[in-house]
Amino acid sequence: MKYHLAQLNVARMVAELEDPIMKEFVDNLDRINALAEQSPGFVWRFQTEEGDATAERAFDDQQILVNMSVWESIEALKQYVYQSTHVEFLRRKKQWFTTFGKPYVVLWWIPADHTPTVAEAKTKLQSLTDQGPTSQAFTFAKPFPPPA
Repeated sequence: MKYHLAQLNVARMVAELEDPIMKEFVDNLDRINALAEQSPGFVWRFQTEEGDATAERAFDDQQILVNMSVWESIEALKQYVYQSTHVEFLRRKKQWFTTFGKPYVVLWWIPADHTPTVAEAKTKLQSLTDQGPTSQAFTFAKPFPPPA
């Protein structure tokens, strides 16, 4: 069986999306999402009817945004996150997002024909928070290989 890498990252906004503080972040969402979609190894990203995931409120805290995507490999995701224009926005995340205080990125392997749900991703993030990195929910710093 072939596996792909799913990822969820969450962030707590410093202000509502309509606030001028968030303008540069919002204005670049389409460009950064398009960059992901054009990146080698990209498979899928979660989006609502608006074309991004900013309308999704998966947590009780309405300031938390979710971003979820699927990639062919950890290497492909790392290339996009850390070696593309995306990293410029990652470096500036403190302008738009507060410190989360617990894990906010989780990775896990899924069968290649599976599309993850937000509920599934939240379960993986909770597993990482509760148990630390395991083969079921892990991080870039402590990755696990796909199932044999």
